[in-house]
Amino acid sequence: MTNLDPSPDQQACPARTTVPEPCLEVWPERAVPLGGIRAITVQRTLPLKDLPTIGAWCFLDRFGPGRVAMTVLPHPHIGLQTVTWPLKGEIRHRDSLGSDVTVRPGELNLMTAGRGIAHSEFTCVEGDEIPVQEGLQFWVALPEEHRHREPAFEQHQDLPVATGEGWEATVVMGSLAGVSSPASAFSPLVGAQVDAAGSVVIPLDPGFEHALLVIDGTLSVEGQSLEPGPLLYLGGQRTSLTVDAGPGARFFLLGGEPLGEDLLMWWNFVGRNHEEIVQARDDWEASGVLYTDDGVEPTPTEIAGSRFGWVAGHQGGATAEAQAEVGHIPAPPLPGVTLRPRVRRR
Repeated sequence: MTNLDPSPDQQACPARTTVPEPCLEVWPERAVPLGGIRAITVQRTLPLKDLPTIGAWCFLDRFGPGRVAMTVLPHPHIGLQTVTWPLKGEIRHRDSLGSDVTVRPGELNLMTAGRGIAHSEFTCVEGDEIPVQEGLQFWVALPEEHRHREPAFEQHQDLPVATGEGWEATVVMGSLAGVSSPASAFSPLVGAQVDAAGSVVIPLDPGFEHALLVIDGTLSVEGQSLEPGPLLYLGGQRTSLTVDAGPGARFFLLGGEPLGEDLLMWWNFVGRNHEEIVQARDDWEASGVLYTDDGVEPTPTEIAGSRFGWVAGHQGGATAEAQAEVGHIPAPPLPGVTLRPRVRRR
């Protein structure tokens, strides 16, 4: 997915170099209306002004539940991984590597942007009724040694499960309780969907900072009651997490080793300085010539000349469905100031 905010603010994410102490902080979600033809509102809990990253996790949106179709035309990314985790409904993913797949609940779509990639996402609709859509969208910042790598895409349909007394966790990214996901990760981290019942204890890596987001039901953590919506930041240096879970409780646990690098995020780009962001925007704007409504595909030479490549299937056609998928998402204007990191408060 993309950040469709028509006037995105920079998100400067100064490095955290040490593992923070344990804490318990509730960070309310923010309703963010996304423009364009998707026209939906998401609940965003990362990045936050005083909590820009958790390990390498730098972005978290929850969309749905609702019957508004996801219609996200081709758009670019650099310097990050997109982690798409559907909870309800199916999503068709196409990208400039030639991938064309459907992702369903319980399956992971993982796209590594590296130096640059473009992709599109559409709700899978059969018949006249739009199915209920709900899911989580994360970004993971790539560390310096990997952020200029070649782009890649992978889908995982059979993820491993870690278990304990009263809980089980689908390990989406990284490792939890000795169980590791097959998904590519470029820094030490964890991302897991946990189903729990009653009072449970989940082992944690004390070298990580952690947070959790309730998906269904209710939780209590050290006397703090939680429902779906806000993010609970747990700090670091914890060897375990004790949770009192109500009936049908499900939450997403995320965490990681502090990245130790200053990040500069703007629109769909994770870079390190103003000049990188400007160059990425210019390169995407130059790619716009590849997306026309005449139904004619660009030549291999034209595609090869684009940093972000070309996403097939958005060139128009005779059917109404094809016409609805024509084009790409242009980059919003840059603010009239130099984008700079700020001092980290947390």
